[in-house]
Amino acid sequence: MTFEQWTRAVLARVETALEHYLPTAETAPATLHEAMRYAVLGGGKRVRPLLCHAAGELTGASAESLDAAAAALEMIHVYSLVHDDMPCMDDDALRRGKPTVHVKYDEPTALLVGDALQSQAFVALTSDVLAPAQQAALVRELALASGSIGMAGGQAIDLASVGLKLTREQLETMHRLKTGALLRAAVRMGALAGAGSNDAPDANAMRSLDAYAAAVGLAFQVVDDILDVTTDSATLGKTAGKDAKDGKPTYVSIIGLDASRALAAQLRSDAHAALAPFGDRAQRLAELADLVVNRVS
Repeated sequence: MTFEQWTRAVLARVETALEHYLPTAETAPATLHEAMRYAVLGGGKRVRPLLCHAAGELTGASAESLDAAAAALEMIHVYSLVHDDMPCMDDDALRRGKPTVHVKYDEPTALLVGDALQSQAFVALTSDVLAPAQQAALVRELALASGSIGMAGGQAIDLASVGLKLTREQLETMHRLKTGALLRAAVRMGALAGAGSNDAPDANAMRSLDAYAAAVGLAFQVVDDILDVTTDSATLGKTAGKDAKDGKPTYVSIIGLDASRALAAQLRSDAHAALAPFGDRAQRLAELADLVVNRVS
């Protein structure tokens, strides 16, 4: 398959898996479940599920186990977006090209949607398509990535940094937690879902994948910062220019637009270099690194 064909096939699997692991809209309480499905289904780049599937294919993971892991990752990601958009945080009205959950419904519903999606992610990870040892490993990876030393911690730093002048090193620390931790978990969870297969990852393989994920995770945020100042809201799917308006430190505000573009290109090269030990078997991961960075080309 071409990369485009592979991407379409994986995205179709992910959508089906999310439909399966989310409660139906008719299940009580119906409004909450309807809002959860509104937030999750039919939109988004699905970068984390794609990374999960690509890493899992590298290590011989079953498609069913990757579906469960990918669905869990996307639910955690969407929960973070729903909460991030609320008035107590970034107060945004647009996400994935449609009204945010608190605008479409109300603030209490949005809060509960995020809470419920976080819980539902771990329901997916304890599906019987994963062996008990795999369940434990993947639950730990996702919990660490989404907690106070991962995504939530990065968001706390982000909120505390509004109006401040961060150094480049401080900004990188924030984004390695806020954005990078869950992207790293996507790669690690996909690889670990292949435990027990003939291509099961060893310590050296996991180190190489960690280096790849670190580069891709940072590149993703650098590109987001670039797009925030170079793209309109309709194309971006969320409110453009909001970071600058809200006084948030970004790579563009700290090192400039041209240097940010150069950094994104360097991070793509770093990601490719980290995949060298795998040879052609890592083609999909390499193509995903290109996809992340080429959004600004």
